[in-house]
Amino acid sequence: MPARRLLPFLAWPAQWRTHGLRGDLVAGVTVALVLIPQALAYAKLAGLPPHIGLYAALVPAVVAALFGSCGQLSTGPVALTSLLVGASILPLAASAGGDVAGLALLLALLSGLFQLAFGLLRLGWLLNLLSVPVLMGFVNAAALIICLTQIPPLLGLSMAQSQHLVMDFAAALGGLAKVDPAAVAFGLGSLAALVVLKHQWPRLPGVPLVVTVAIALSAWSGFEARGGAVVGAVPSGLPELGLPPLRPDLITALLPAAFVVALVSFMEAAASAKLISGRTREAWNQDQELVGQGLGKVAAAFTGGMPVSASFSRSALNYANEARTGLSSLITAACVVVTLLWLTPMLWHLPKPVLAAVILQAVAGLIDTRVLVRAWRASRDDGAGAALTFIATLAFAPDIQNGIFAGLILSLALMVYRGMRPRVALLGLHEDGTYRDRERFGLPHPHPQLVILRFDSPLSFVTAATFEDAMLGAARAQAGVKVVLVSAGGINDIDATGLYTLASLVERFHVQGQTIAFCGLKKQVIDAMERDGLWARIGAQASYRTEHQALDALLPALADKPPPALTTPPV
Repeated sequence: MPARRLLPFLAWPAQWRTHGLRGDLVAGVTVALVLIPQALAYAKLAGLPPHIGLYAALVPAVVAALFGSCGQLSTGPVALTSLLVGASILPLAASAGGDVAGLALLLALLSGLFQLAFGLLRLGWLLNLLSVPVLMGFVNAAALIICLTQIPPLLGLSMAQSQHLVMDFAAALGGLAKVDPAAVAFGLGSLAALVVLKHQWPRLPGVPLVVTVAIALSAWSGFEARGGAVVGAVPSGLPELGLPPLRPDLITALLPAAFVVALVSFMEAAASAKLISGRTREAWNQDQELVGQGLGKVAAAFTGGMPVSASFSRSALNYANEARTGLSSLITAACVVVTLLWLTPMLWHLPKPVLAAVILQAVAGLIDTRVLVRAWRASRDDGAGAALTFIATLAFAPDIQNGIFAGLILSLALMVYRGMRPRVALLGLHEDGTYRDRERFGLPHPHPQLVILRFDSPLSFVTAATFEDAMLGAARAQAGVKVVLVSAGGINDIDATGLYTLASLVERFHVQGQTIAFCGLKKQVIDAMERDGLWARIGAQASYRTEHQALDALLPALADKPPPALTTPPV
C-alpha cells in the first residue's frame, strides 16, 4: 500500500485485469486528436511559439499521469493557465532579453514546486481558501478577456499586447477596413463549423476535423502566398533537455504569478477529478494529485514546455471513452511523439484564424453567468464577492493574476466576516416537540425564569465577543431570568479566548444571581474545559445532553429553591 501511495501507477495493472485495455487505448487516441491542435492554439494564447504547446503535451502529461491519483485526467496546455502564463511573462520579456520561452520554463518550475510542496506537506487544503463564487467570477472575467484577445486574430487582424487591453482591442478593430476576406472566411467558418459539430454531432471529433479541412483548403488555395497568416514551420523532433533561466531577479518577479498559476491550475484539475471520481465512485487523493500536477510542471520546465494543467474537456473525453488509468495519457503522448517526429510539416499551412476559432470555441464554455446569479441568490456576500472579483479581473487586465489575488483576499475577508457573525437564536418549544428559533416561529420562552440560547459556531477569539453579547442579552430577555441554558450542539471547538470569556460570564452571572447551564456539549469542547479547569466549576450544570433533559432537571429547582451555586467558589 505505501508503494502504491507513492507510485500510483503500480495500481494500473489491477484496473486492466478488471476493465481491460480497450478504453484506455481508444481514449488516448481520441484525446490526442483534440489535444494536438489545442496545444498549438494555447501556446499562441500564452504568447509562445506553437511547438512549445506540443512539448508541454508530451513529458509533462506522462509524468502527471504516472504520479496523479485520477487516471482520467488529461494534462497539458489549457486555456485559463495559458492566459495566466501570457499575462505573467510578457511584461517581463524586456528584463529577460526577450526570452519569453525561458520565462515560461521558469514559471513552470516555480508553480510546479509550489504544488509539489503543498502535496508533499499535505497542505492541499490551503488551495481551497478560494471560494467557488469568487473563482467563478475570475473564470468568467478571464474567459471574456480571452475572447477579446482572440476576436482580432479570428478576423485576420493583428493585436498589440500592452498594459491597455481595451485600447489594444479597439486599435486592432480599427483595421477592419483592410481585413482579408480569406482570413475572415477561415476564422468565422471554422468557428461556425466547430459550434455546429459540437451541437449537432457531438460524438464526432470536431476540432481535428475542422483543423484538417482548414489545412487542406489553405494549402490548396494558396492562403499563405496571398499574405494570409499561417502557423509556418514547426520544429520536428523531440524536445531537448535544458534548464530555465535561474536568475534571482526573474525568480522574485515571477513568484506571485507562480502561486496564482499553481492555485488556479490545480483548481481546474480538482474540478475535473471530483466530477469523474463521483461518477466512477473511485476515490481521488487531493495531495497526491498536487504531487502529480506539480511534477508535471517541473517536467515541463526541463523539456522546453510551459505550465500545464488538467483540461476539463479532455478529461471528460477520456471518461466518455471509458479510460480507467493513466495509460490513456501515455497513448496520447505517443501520438504527440508521432506528430513531432513525422507530421509537423503538415501543420505549416494551418491558418492562424483557425487557431483563434479553436480557442474561442473552447473558452466559450467557461462563461457561465448562471453560477454568479445562483451565488447572489444563495448569499449576498457570495454574490458580491463574485461580482467584485469579476470587475477586478477585468480592471487589472491583462494582469489578470491581480484579479485572482483580489478574489483570494475577498474569500478570506468573507470567511472572517462570516465567522464574526455566527447565528444566535433564542429557542422555544415547537409543536413538533423540538426547540426552535422562537422569533422565526413565534414561540414563547420555555419558562418565565429560564431562557434557551443556541450558538451555531466554534467559541473562539473571532466569536467570543458575539457570544458574550448574546449571553448578556439572553439574561435580560425576560424580567426574572435565573438560568440561561446554552444549546451547545453547534459549538464544535473552543480556544483560550473562548474559555476565558466563558469563565468571565460564569462569574458575572453568579454575582447577578443567575446560572449558566449547557446541553449538547461535544467531547472535544468538554476536554478543553477539563484541561482549563473550568469543567470542575460548571460540570454539574453542563452535562445535559438535550434541552428536554436539561429542563427536566432545572425547572423543578427553579420552582423549589434558588438556582444552584457554583460547585467551587469563583476565582
